[in-house]
Amino acid sequence: MILLRAADRVAVPWKNGGGVTREVATFPPGAGMADFGWRVSIADVAAAGPFSRFDGVDRVLTVLEGGLRLEFAGAAAAIVLGPGDRHSFAGEAAVTGIPVGGAVRDLNVMVRRGSWSARIEPFRSDHVMGEVRIAIALQSCGAFEPLDALLMDSGDELPPGFIGHLVRLGREEGR
Repeated sequence: MILLRAADRVAVPWKNGGGVTREVATFPPGAGMADFGWRVSIADVAAAGPFSRFDGVDRVLTVLEGGLRLEFAGAAAAIVLGPGDRHSFAGEAAVTGIPVGGAVRDLNVMVRRGSWSARIEPFRSDHVMGEVRIAIALQSCGAFEPLDALLMDSGDELPPGFIGHLVRLGREEGR
C-alpha cells in the first residue's frame, strides 16, 4: 500500500479558470494527459464552465462536497448531483458543470475506453476488496486525513473505521 497525502498534491488551474484539479494518481506513473491508461483526480469547481474534452476516454464523476448540475449538449434534462452521487459519461460529450449553492469538490476518474474500466462506490465494511486500486478518505481515521488516498494492491485491507470512496479499476478483456 502507498499512502498519497492530500497535502502533497499540487493545484493546477483549469484552462477556463473555473476551478483547479489535483492529481491523486495516474497509470502508468508519470503519464501525461495524452498517454494515461487511467487517471484519478480531485477538482474544486468555483464557477460554471465547460468540461475539457477527452476523446476515447470514459469518465466517472462523484461529488464529494456541494452540488453540481451537469448539462449535456442536446439533452432535454440536466443531471443534478449532491454529495456521494456519481455519474458516468464519455469524455467526448459536450458537458457544462454548474455549481449549485456554492463551491463543489468532486472526484474524477478517467480511463482509456477499451483498455480500462472504472467505477466509484462508497466504502462499506462488507465490500469484497478485489480490484480496488485507490481508496479516498472522507474523514480522519488513524493515519488518514480527509482526501488522503491509498494506492492498493490486491488483498490489501482498509483500516477499521475508514470512511470514503473506493475506486475500482480493471483491465478490459483482451488488454
